[in-house]
Amino acid sequence: MPMKNLINALPTSKAAVVVGIAFISSVVIVSLVDDFLLANFVVPGDTAALDRDIEANGRLFSFAVVGYLLVLMLDTIIGLALYIVLKPANKNLASFTAVLRLLYVLVVVIGIFGLVLQIIDVYGYASIKLIGYVFFALHILVLGYSIIKSGYIPKSLGALLILASITYLVFFVELNLPESIMVVIMLIMAIAELSLSIWLLIKRNRIPQNNFEQKNRAL
Repeated sequence: MPMKNLINALPTSKAAVVVGIAFISSVVIVSLVDDFLLANFVVPGDTAALDRDIEANGRLFSFAVVGYLLVLMLDTIIGLALYIVLKPANKNLASFTAVLRLLYVLVVVIGIFGLVLQIIDVYGYASIKLIGYVFFALHILVLGYSIIKSGYIPKSLGALLILASITYLVFFVELNLPESIMVVIMLIMAIAELSLSIWLLIKRNRIPQNNFEQKNRAL
């Protein structure tokens, strides 16, 4: 079955479950990579230290790369599943939301492979990653707006995601803010997507069916 038909055939309730499970899985993988693989030799925000540590800890870095690629694969799945979840409300907004997340994935993958293949250095990777994060922040912004306009997902979740999109930009730009403020920012970021994921898992049957489901039911 072609990819387009496969996406259209997936029920919205199952797509909601996919979003929830994929997001929670990505959080677990990122936590493992950051806390166990990279914590001992990567200094956050210090690209020069990262460059030295990659050379000294090549094997750990390889595992970290695999971990991040798995997360980006999950991000791709989340983007496509969100398209299915949001399509009944507004197909154009759903498409735009998905495209922004896929652009984020594409840009970061290019950066990772460029770094691994030594086409770019860590400074180049940091610049490419920032571009990807801008796409991601825009994705969260449009996702929040799409949820508010959907009519079947709580508007409060949409508003929280819009707020999170601003905190993502602040976090990614690295403004050297006080640690207490950074903790608040990180909490907002985590709570926003996690809240949506949990709601989709629990309330998945409240999401309207897509056209494919309706046609099958009519038959």
